Amino acid sequence: MNQLRIIGGQWRSRRLPIADLPGLRPTPDRVRETLFNWLGQDLAGLRCLDLFAGSGALGFEAASRGAAEVVMVEYSPVAAAVLQKGAATLGARNVRVVKADALNFLRTPGNCFDVVFLDPPYRQDWLSRVEPLLLPWLAEDAQVYVEAEQPMSAFAGLAPTREGKAGQVCYQLFRRDDGA
Repeated sequence: MNQLRIIGGQWRSRRLPIADLPGLRPTPDRVRETLFNWLGQDLAGLRCLDLFAGSGALGFEAASRGAAEVVMVEYSPVAAAVLQKGAATLGARNVRVVKADALNFLRTPGNCFDVVFLDPPYRQDWLSRVEPLLLPWLAEDAQVYVEAEQPMSAFAGLAPTREGKAGQVCYQLFRRDDGA
């Protein structure tokens, strides 16, 4: 079974198993390092949503850096079980794994999040389906991280503030446009 290494925070260098599923690709260490430099290394008090949790790379990284709550939504029962095991291994009381379809999860009212991670399966048009459902889930100063095949000029009414590219992956951080 493949493994994921947490790169920062209280669980730095800890390794967790990753479900062996086709198309499951953890966000690379270098990209995660850049993302958490953008967000700040300390996420204390923030509520985070990892909507397509997959390997849990982004959610576990946020939890390791002190997020008050990390909700990992994963549709695959196999991947969700591996995420549960990882949370138990770490003793991560701030992590909650929800086995659900991302769109169905967003259609159910819930609390707002400060940081949302979106790294959906590629070439399945997930981002365009998530976009109209996301805004009610965002806290006033929320930031949304997106990994996609192509860069976007806007997402869910938010403007890109940072962006990068690693191989075929475009990654961007969005937040409300101050001019709005």
